[in-house]
Amino acid sequence: MTIAQGAVVPDTEPDPRAALTPAFLGSERDTLEGWLDVYRAAVFVKIAGLTADDLAQRSVPPSTMSPLGLVRHLTEVERYWLTDVALGEDSPDLYSSRADPDGDFTLATAARAHADIAAYRQEIETAREHVARIADLDAPVAGQRQGQPVNLRWILSHLVEEYARHLGHLDLLREAIDGRTGY
Repeated sequence: MTIAQGAVVPDTEPDPRAALTPAFLGSERDTLEGWLDVYRAAVFVKIAGLTADDLAQRSVPPSTMSPLGLVRHLTEVERYWLTDVALGEDSPDLYSSRADPDGDFTLATAARAHADIAAYRQEIETAREHVARIADLDAPVAGQRQGQPVNLRWILSHLVEEYARHLGHLDLLREAIDGRTGY
């Protein structure tokens, strides 16, 4: 496969997902964290080889969804669940706001692609550090969701679901951009 000139994330060989797949007899925590890492790696596989313009392309009009918009959304998802809720912090929104709650999608531009991908990588590392600080899957975490206590098990399960859904979106967006499927 040829890499598009100016690709923001180069194609990588071999695919890192196989090495990240959790053990069949792993603990609950290792399994949840393992699948989350597989899905995080899948985002980079699915955007590999795309240029900044490709990443910002809204492939299914009139939707504002683009590969870069999804990366920005997942960056905010990581921050919200694994910083704000898990640790009880109140971090600033990165892309969306009360004025534009869909800013992660509507403001995704080619000019910001490199910075947005870097922010996503950093947020994943920060999220891993935060999860490592929480020893118990069962105990309520420091923050709440909609005024209700939540535990790390629920958060990690939700993130696996969130990633699985958005990886399907990325598959469709990528196919519309360059026809690439099946990965």
